[in-house]
Amino acid sequence: MLSEITHIRQRHGESPRRWFEDDFFDLIVWLNASQAILGFQLVYDKGRAPRALTWCQDDGYGHYQVEDGELRPGQPKAAPLLRPDGPFDRHGIGEAFAHASAHLDPAIAQFVRHKIGTYAGSTSAP
Repeated sequence: MLSEITHIRQRHGESPRRWFEDDFFDLIVWLNASQAILGFQLVYDKGRAPRALTWCQDDGYGHYQVEDGELRPGQPKAAPLLRPDGPFDRHGIGEAFAHASAHLDPAIAQFVRHKIGTYAGSTSAP
């Protein structure tokens, strides 16, 4: 089940964000002053092959492979990178997110579930 990380550092010049996590997901949600969602990033399959679905009010969707920055022999770990990725399993991830988000703020959970379900990019078969 996703739970909120409290006391996260807010970045100067960016919209306020909330961060939720469990063993499979990380969800970061950016909000405006009236708490409307401006965008989110849902990282899934964190332990094996992390991927990220992003949605931004201005730019729409993106689906990415998360490279953790550790594949640099002899060099310090770099910041994670997002690289365009293939199909997104909106049905499987949607079901897993519905279960994991059962105790989240209902407005956030419903919004993200809706966006997962309406993703129109390349998807894997249901």
